[in-house]
Amino acid sequence: MSSASHVQATSVSARRQIGLTVGALGVVFGDIGTSPLYAMKQAALSAGGALPGIVAVMVVLSIVLKLFGLDRAMYSQSGMSYGGLLVFSLVVGFAGSIISLLMSKPIAKWSTGAHVIDTPSNDAEAWLVETVRKLATNANVGMPEVAIYEGAPNAFATGSLKNSALVAVSTGLLQSMNRQEVEAVLGHEMSHVANGDMVTLTLIQGVVNTFVAFVARIIGTIVDKTVFRTERGTGPGYWITVTVLQLVLGILASIIVAWFSRWREFRADAGSAKLLGTPQPMVNALRRLGGVEAGEMPKTLHGFGITEKSGVMSLFATHPPIEARIAA
Repeated sequence: MSSASHVQATSVSARRQIGLTVGALGVVFGDIGTSPLYAMKQAALSAGGALPGIVAVMVVLSIVLKLFGLDRAMYSQSGMSYGGLLVFSLVVGFAGSIISLLMSKPIAKWSTGAHVIDTPSNDAEAWLVETVRKLATNANVGMPEVAIYEGAPNAFATGSLKNSALVAVSTGLLQSMNRQEVEAVLGHEMSHVANGDMVTLTLIQGVVNTFVAFVARIIGTIVDKTVFRTERGTGPGYWITVTVLQLVLGILASIIVAWFSRWREFRADAGSAKLLGTPQPMVNALRRLGGVEAGEMPKTLHGFGITEKSGVMSLFATHPPIEARIAA
């Protein structure tokens, strides 16, 4: 590898790692995926991925709120205020997810090095833009930005608004599939956009985060008072219990988010079939993806891809097995 190529590869890798850190704030991407793919979801849901990052963000937000004295809303003269705790938990739970959603498009472009097609420079780009335009019209959503990025077969969609989304495909996908299959993949991504999946999953992640923060602090208070015998304020027992429970409950709660994510993949596949008028192109695209090494995307974007896991880890998979999707 030349020195220039090595520097470029290192730069892209660094951007993707930074994207992983930002991705821990929420789940806002959608890709066609077949393995580790390019959507923030998988890392955010995987127990070995960005989940510790999500917990870290929640802990940091908690500390910041405490430093500014905003955590006092959790307490009243008689002790813990459940109403105040709920408000506090909502702030901690939704802040990261909402920030991530709002930043999804620029982070996706930057971390993948995606080139947005403003004016098509060749027939392939012109076809890509017109195909997305046709699908957007049929799906009754605004024309999204269309981009291409270097990488193995993959595609993704993201954005906080249906009428202002981003749809991107990799060079590997364009090279490994025929146009009918690429159109099916684009239909899958446009279905994610039309269904508002990025916003819905962000809200679900926010609710889950809120539940984790709320329950962890209630149990933390009980443990601190009864086991550690802390009489005034909060002692070490509270912080130890809250930190551990946020990790454990976060892992368990992510199963719910993963289940919804798998369900929406089936819905996006069906949406592609509806937009194209036949399910066969989507079936062919899935079969081809099943036999091609999927693009290793920044783990921040592992959310709307096709991920296959087995055993217990299948509970955390954000995508159903390809065989199940084809059979559906």
